[in-house]
Formats: sequence, C-alpha cells, structure tokens
Amino acid sequence: MSTAAVEIAPLAEATDPIPVLLTVEEAARCLRIGRTTCYALIRTGELESLTIGGLRRVPADAPAAYLARRRAERRAA
Repeated sequence: MSTAAVEIAPLAEATDPIPVLLTVEEAARCLRIGRTTCYALIRTGELESLTIGGLRRVPADAPAAYLARRRAERRAA
C-alpha cells in the first residue's frame, strides 16, 4: 500500500514577519476559495481590500472578519 504525501505551502516562512497585507491569491487560499470567487467578494464589498499603486491587497484580518460576519448572519437567520 502506498501513501502519497501532500505538501501544503505555508503562507509565510516561520522567520518572516507576520504579513499585514495579503495578495488576493493568499486571501483566497486562507478562505479555501478560488481567486475568481475572491475577486467577486471584493467587488461586492463583502471582503475588504485596498489598492496600493496598481496592486490589490487584502488586510490580513479581512478574511477572518468576513467569516465572522457570515457566521453571525447564519446564526441570525
């Protein structure tokens, strides 16, 4: 019987500082959604983001805030 090892790439190395901003791709990975879905959440304002120069960035606490709002909405329903 063979066992396949699954390697999951970390968001940051252990020695790296904690990121303040995430790329859209990193935010999507945090939420376990696709990049297109993440951009849709940003477009509708459900996921906070900002533009720095020409780059779209998501505050590191925005994915957790989005999930907290979704959970609160679900409990209220």
